[in-house]
Amino acid sequence: MIVVTGATGGLGGAAVEHLLERIPADRIGVSVRDTAKAQHFADRGVRVRQGSYEDPAALRDSFAGAEQVLLVSGNDPTADIVSLHRTAIEAAVEAGSQRILYTSQQGAVPGNPYRPSDIHIATEAILADSGVAWTALRNGAYGPLDQVLGPWQRTGEIAQPEDGPVPYTDRADVAEATAALLAGDRTVDGPVDFTAPTAVTFDDAAKIASDLTGRTIKRIVLDDEQWVADQITTGVPEQMARFMLTWYQAARAGYFAETGPLLAELLGREPRTAADRLAAQIAT
Repeated sequence: MIVVTGATGGLGGAAVEHLLERIPADRIGVSVRDTAKAQHFADRGVRVRQGSYEDPAALRDSFAGAEQVLLVSGNDPTADIVSLHRTAIEAAVEAGSQRILYTSQQGAVPGNPYRPSDIHIATEAILADSGVAWTALRNGAYGPLDQVLGPWQRTGEIAQPEDGPVPYTDRADVAEATAALLAGDRTVDGPVDFTAPTAVTFDDAAKIASDLTGRTIKRIVLDDEQWVADQITTGVPEQMARFMLTWYQAARAGYFAETGPLLAELLGREPRTAADRLAAQIAT
């Protein structure tokens, strides 16, 4: 059995949908906080059990019988995420899981100024000490592009801090490839990059957007402190703005520049590119 956590979220839920296309439903389980939100999976024969990273006993029950467990990383900024991940890993081991797959982050290496990297580094270390086989899927940035590019369609400008090359990756591709790895014959040990094939900069994005729209989209490099001040004036708390700034700082330092072939290999096709994602954004 394959058990997926976070199955009512975007990535986990999409991974389960792809698993259902590959293996029988009775070989799939989900561990979710609210079982009512997973009723659509239960209706299709998926085993649905309640479990949360705060409750080791419930996790052990929800992981029972699993050969593999997919741990979707937590994202509660107020929680001790590393401790919660440790609880989940220990529960998976105690339940007899033979392999744990974990949704890590590209660039999860010491020195990366983007603060979530510390969580993923610590979690990968716990996995390495767990005594079972493990895979850390270091996913490329798959959030909406407007989160990092800003409102360029309205302003005609990508006015953000200095950046660097990033292989912006489609979440749907990540979910499909994750399911392919879980359900297939191939295994991958340790950390591996799960990214689109090409890393692009905001200069590249401005050119792509200009070509797609027929408008001239300018790239404006903002001073870090000016950008933070601008964010605050729009209502973003300063602490959050400075947290977001660390992502741009990491990008400019090259922490997200590497790409890897595994995503394309598992999909059996080329993943969606930044140009594809921008075109889809324009079309909506």
